[in-house]
Amino acid sequence: MLAISDLIVSCGRTTAVSSVSIDVAKGTSVCVVGPNGAGKSSLMLAVAGALKFSGDVRIDGRSVRGMAPEDICWLGLAMVPEGRGIFPFLSVQENLMLGSRVRRGQRTIDIGPEDIYARFPVLKERRHSPAGKLSGGEQQQLSISRALMTSPKLLLIDEPSLGLAPLMVAKVYEFLGELKAEGMTMLIVEQNLNRALSFSDQIHVLRQGRVRASGATSALRDSKSFLEEAYFGFGSDQETAEGAGAR
Repeated sequence: MLAISDLIVSCGRTTAVSSVSIDVAKGTSVCVVGPNGAGKSSLMLAVAGALKFSGDVRIDGRSVRGMAPEDICWLGLAMVPEGRGIFPFLSVQENLMLGSRVRRGQRTIDIGPEDIYARFPVLKERRHSPAGKLSGGEQQQLSISRALMTSPKLLLIDEPSLGLAPLMVAKVYEFLGELKAEGMTMLIVEQNLNRALSFSDQIHVLRQGRVRASGATSALRDSKSFLEEAYFGFGSDQETAEGAGAR
């Protein structure tokens, strides 16, 4: 579904992402984890077309290099940005309906406002209220829901648990688990390594713009010390691993 090949993203004289390659198979959930400043958000923005890059990004086999973000969206990609990106002065329902303006003919998940309200009753209760009046967790629910209103086949989510209380984090990931069970393909940026291990099918550890470790989650769960070395950079500076037995 998504093939990222030798991606390089530069911000001025700084290289934020250096030669990163990640594949996301249809119907799987892949987590990119790493500390602050690792290049995770730059990676996501490049895939979504908001940052220029060298290398290649393909969605369903089609290269999106040089395409505008709105054109990439029409291919079936929806992004939930870090910081949620809701429109605070529009109502909850108006935010949702903005998502419905982009509707693809071939949908992975066909979802409407009533489906959203059934999953998140609090959004229904406050559907006529300004979105800026919602709590952080409620805004995150709205941001994910608005992305789903585009009926995407590929969902990018940047830091879904950022700034949320543990109870709300659990609720958000419960919702993401439902989407996963329904066949949604997801690339998720997450700082919490334990959460990524419990949710994803595959993990890539990004530090200083490079992939330092990667592999199937099932193989890496018993190699947490290896992942922590890659995450924090202590010990030997290892590159990538096919699985737990590779190092």
